[in-house]
Amino acid sequence: MTMTPLRVSLVQGATRWHDPAANRAYYGALVRALKGQGDLIVLPETFLSGFTNETLGNAETMDGAGIAWLRDLAAEVGCVITGSLVVREGDRCVNRLIWMRPDGTMATYDKRHLFRMAREQEHYAPGEQRLIVELQGWKVCPLVCYDLRFPVWSRNRIGTNQGYDLVLYIANWPEQRRYAWQTLLKARAIENLCYCIGVNRVGQDGKDFNYTGDSAAIDFLGRPMAEPSEAPFVATVTLDRAALDEFRTRFPAHLDSDEFRVN
Repeated sequence: MTMTPLRVSLVQGATRWHDPAANRAYYGALVRALKGQGDLIVLPETFLSGFTNETLGNAETMDGAGIAWLRDLAAEVGCVITGSLVVREGDRCVNRLIWMRPDGTMATYDKRHLFRMAREQEHYAPGEQRLIVELQGWKVCPLVCYDLRFPVWSRNRIGTNQGYDLVLYIANWPEQRRYAWQTLLKARAIENLCYCIGVNRVGQDGKDFNYTGDSAAIDFLGRPMAEPSEAPFVATVTLDRAALDEFRTRFPAHLDSDEFRVN
């Protein structure tokens, strides 16, 4: 069986604070420049607003301008685009990752772990289920920011319907905790015998927090596949499925993993 490589583009941008129209223009230009270059484009967490607890004026709806724009953009560039938005549903808001396909269909994941140090849990409802999506024969588990700190939630169950080949983390991860970000991305790749990609933002937000990016693509041995940067950048990496499968055959550590049940 042919093992199809997966081309993934990391878009590390300087998100504009509370300005969806400006962010649509900014990220739209970066994404359109990638047309024809890959299979998946990854944007940061809350890329239309910045990471905010001011949900009333910054929340999107599932039939609103942000989703419509993302649907049109995915169709235009011909590949999957993912990132998260502040979304209001009734009287609740969620930090919702959107997995937008070029045919206009989508999957969603609501951030499970809410960052209490920023009081996120007071403004958002937590997600309850992980998402596993398939792309070009690859299984992908997309997660959001603070989820990175919880290895049981990220656990790869290879050989089951909760197994995956690539784990993604989209984030607004500030400079003062950058070492944790850099370290945990490597740990998640190594312990889960998978590729790991983390896409963060750069610049300063409206609360004067600084972001140094450090977006990364990590292989299953914990080795970096792209040069990190503290500035806005776009990088495309090619993930090798045959190499991943060969490594899992030689080093099947997943067969000795402990069983966990997540409610």
